[in-house]
Amino acid sequence: MKLSAVILSLVLLPTTALASTTSCESDKYHQYVDASLSWYQSLVDLSIKQDESLKEVGDWFLAGRKHHFELNREAVDWYLENDKTKLDLTQSVESWLQLTQQDVKKLSTQQDELGRYAKKAFDDRQSTPHKKNYELRSAFADLLTHPVNIDKPLNAYNEEMTKIAAIECN
Repeated sequence: MKLSAVILSLVLLPTTALASTTSCESDKYHQYVDASLSWYQSLVDLSIKQDESLKEVGDWFLAGRKHHFELNREAVDWYLENDKTKLDLTQSVESWLQLTQQDVKKLSTQQDELGRYAKKAFDDRQSTPHKKNYELRSAFADLLTHPVNIDKPLNAYNEEMTKIAAIECN
């Protein structure tokens, strides 16, 4: 009886290790998405603080970033579980997902959860930019050329990315 328990444990070990690695990789990518969305939120908040007329375009921009990163989060999880050919896990976490515009277009036709996320992101990419998009991008450029204005959120983002990069999934 003890021998069969030991054999069963040894047989299940590779599956457990694989599931554990996949879970770690998924968590690592989710942390990257959360850090990125937080960074973009900070940029928009600072831009609106300097110019309240950018609120509407800022909300539009954040919705697009959210759709983009939600698709990526969903896609990474799907590819980790089903087909790692669209992932390059040897790269830094922000470069793991290897989806082209054509891949996103194809995914957007699927009638599943991944397809719904892809459709939102694809539709964003195909839509006409907000009329104040240039003004928002100019506000971002202005913030980025004056690092003291973004010190706190940039340091928080960099610290978070350093922590994420240190996560090793084996």
